Amino acid sequence: MSFDVADVLRRFRVDNPRGFRLARHDPADLAGTGLTKEGAQDSLARGVARLAALQERLYAQDRWSVLCVFQAMDAAGKDSAIKHVFSGVNPQGCHVASFKQPGPVELDHDFLWRHAAALPTRGQIGIHNRSWYEEVLVARVHPRILAAQKLPPRVVTKDIWKERLEDIAAFERYLSRQGVLVLKFFLHVSPEEQRERFLARIEDPEKNWKYSASDVGERRHWASYMAAYEDAIRGTAAPHAPWFVVPADRKWFTRLVVVAAIVQAMEALDLQYPTPSEAERAALAEAKAALEAS
Repeated sequence: MSFDVADVLRRFRVDNPRGFRLARHDPADLAGTGLTKEGAQDSLARGVARLAALQERLYAQDRWSVLCVFQAMDAAGKDSAIKHVFSGVNPQGCHVASFKQPGPVELDHDFLWRHAAALPTRGQIGIHNRSWYEEVLVARVHPRILAAQKLPPRVVTKDIWKERLEDIAAFERYLSRQGVLVLKFFLHVSPEEQRERFLARIEDPEKNWKYSASDVGERRHWASYMAAYEDAIRGTAAPHAPWFVVPADRKWFTRLVVVAAIVQAMEALDLQYPTPSEAERAALAEAKAALEAS
């Protein structure tokens, strides 16, 4: 990386909810790096290469797993960030899950059920494109979604969103105690930039498939979504499960911040290739001698 990674990440990392305000985070912030899109390409390539090397050690060690949660408003760049950041990793050690509206089977379970079933195994990087946070975001903004979840009326209280955030925070704490490195990314796009991206999707025939009729309608709830995101981040940010509020008005900078955050966190795990025992070393020596003699 050609910039002070630690300094930049401190600017966007939220692991203590005290005093957090989403309005203090600028979707166009470049953290004083002075970077340009062209100048950032080498930094991104180095970050992707380093992530690939760390993922190989993660897979070989088979002790830790990594869960990367991506949340954002539509057109913030989640798909492109995932595509670019993880372009160098071995597909065998990576699992991507995208969560859409829950179906009948999923609605017959608790709201964490389908997400727990998609958690990464040891040695794997798991990527959740949307997550359990939808249950305190879109379900909060649109009451009809909560009504469709068939919950007993007595549990649907005025405190349900606070209670769900408490459940999520407890679940993430549990995961961290089981060797899951939890990293959460909110790609923070401005309504102006989102508008431009929606227009680009409409005007470019090759991008028409990305546009949904509901996209424009959701913009009317922007303030409600921002309030819900602020509560979600404030209610679940912790050292063992930090949020990164990543500026998303420039996709190339978004990708740099995301890969830098993952690399920094994985380097702190001190991942190592397994060390063979004396018996295993003897077996290797025997195998080598047999191969050389054949």
